[in-house]
Amino acid sequence: MILKCPGAQNFKQPKPEYMGCPFCSYEVEIWSDEIKATCPKCKKTVMRNSGKQSCLDWCKYAKECVGIAQYNKYKQNKNKYEPEKKI
Repeated sequence: MILKCPGAQNFKQPKPEYMGCPFCSYEVEIWSDEIKATCPKCKKTVMRNSGKQSCLDWCKYAKECVGIAQYNKYKQNKNKYEPEKKI
């Protein structure tokens, strides 16, 4: 793995982040390496900043940097939960 990439730090050492549920306003914890979480109050799926790009989307060293397993997990979740952009 590549050392010292600031963009990959959230994937290498995940940390919890908090946001308000868009359905009930309850505080939801989403880990920095995840794209979604379930609201503990209303049980709906809460998505992290849909459409926001990560370095894993554009960096040619992404697989080497975070590891193939983490890279594949990110890509699968992103493809599953974010709609494709139409041109």
